[in-house]
This record gives sequence, C-alpha cells and structure tokens, in this order.
Amino acid sequence: MLRKILERLVKGQISMDEAEKLLRISAIEEIGNLARIDVGRELRKGVPEIILAEGKSPRDVAEIALRMLENRGRVVISRAVKGQIDAIKNIIASDDAYLQVNSNVGLVVVRKKGFEVEKTGGKVGILTAGTSDIPVAEEARVVAEEMGCEVVTAYDVGVAGIHRLFPPLKEMVEKDVDVLVVVAGREGALPSVVAGLVDLPVIAVPTSTGYGLGEKGVSALMAMLQACSLGIAVVNIDGGVAAGATAALIANRAAKFKKQGCITDSK
Repeated sequence: MLRKILERLVKGQISMDEAEKLLRISAIEEIGNLARIDVGRELRKGVPEIILAEGKSPRDVAEIALRMLENRGRVVISRAVKGQIDAIKNIIASDDAYLQVNSNVGLVVVRKKGFEVEKTGGKVGILTAGTSDIPVAEEARVVAEEMGCEVVTAYDVGVAGIHRLFPPLKEMVEKDVDVLVVVAGREGALPSVVAGLVDLPVIAVPTSTGYGLGEKGVSALMAMLQACSLGIAVVNIDGGVAAGATAALIANRAAKFKKQGCITDSK
C-alpha cells in the first residue's frame, strides 16, 4: 500500500496533500491474529494509540506495547495490573527505553530514550471533588500531558467544602487554561457548579465512588447529564482517558489558533 501511494505521487497522479491523507488512512499494522495497530492514529488525530490492558493477557499486552514502541517511540497503556506491568518491564530493554508507572491507576507510559513530547502550548485544568476521584483524574492528566499539554491540577475541592474550590479555580483562570476537566462521584454536583462560574468548556467525568443509591457512578452520571449550567460535556463513568484526550484536543486546537494570532490570551 505504501509503495503504491508513493508511486502515484511520483507519477503525478495524486498531489502531496492527497498522498498524506492516504498515508494516514493506511497506517495499520497487524500483529498476527492478536491486534491491528493503528500506528498512524497520532498523525491523523493528534491522539496517541492507548492500549487498554483490561481483558488482555500479560503477554499480549507486552507484545502490543513492544510493537507500538518500535513504531512510534512511545506507548501508553491504561488499566494495567501488576502481572501486565511486570510483563511489560520484562520484554522491554531498560537500556533502550524507560517506563513511567502510575500503579494507583494502572497507567504505564513507555518511551524510547531520546523521545520527547512536543509541547503544544495547550493548557488543561483538572479538578476533583474528592480524593477517591483522583485515580480517574490522574488518567486524564497523563493523557493530556502525553498530548503535549500543560496541566494544572487541584484535587479534593468538592461542594461539601465549597470554599476550597475558589482559590484553585481562580489560579486556573489566571493561567489561562483552555478547558476544564471536572471529576466527581456520589451526587456529581461539582461540574455544574464550576460551569456556572467560568467561561470555559467543562468536561464532566462521573466516577464510581459512593455507595447505596450511587449505583457505581450512575447517580453522578445522571446528575451531570441533567446539569443546569450550559457548556458541559459528559464522558462515561470513570472515563479519565476519554476526558484527557478530549480536553487535550480542545486545548491544542486553541493553542494552534493562538499561535496564528486568531485568538488572543484572556489576560
């Protein structure tokens, strides 16, 4: 496929822009019957390939991670448990790459030595209602940082002590963040409160914290979907990866137009 695209480009049958589009679409690599890796995802979408470790054997996770590392120089693995993390460590040579492991959330980032994440200028703010929500927020933070964003965090600032919210929220506005990720369980009130205070898009993340009628995050999800404040988008329960990727796409888009002079900083 790659050769055919290049031959058509050389013969003048397609333009440079058309060739680039075709290359982005065709960047799929098969690993036997195990997986079809979208090695061109980051080029095409601006979001790196993220391996969901849940439901995969330690060996499968490690093999997919190794192939992604060889192709892209960096791989992100989410929801990994100890056996899977150990398998990744065993298969990847420590002298060629280094691992960043956040064991609290099962998130692993592996980079080849010399790989640098290009800073985009995008800024993301992340807030949690309670400390139990931090693991999901940390997923969002790591994903946004791996997409080149600067991330400002403030944890345990929920509505049960609403006075805790105002100083960090003010700091985020002063730092000119482009988007806010707000993570909350139980009654899920914090995103609605935050959205009513700022002129920023808010990505609400319900978490499966709480008990009884909380229904493993369903109460928080329903509350966020029914939020009165406008400007809120809601992701799935415990959807830290989705929230981080979406926030980074928004922030990076804003940063792109700021650099072009189409948008000015709010300061």
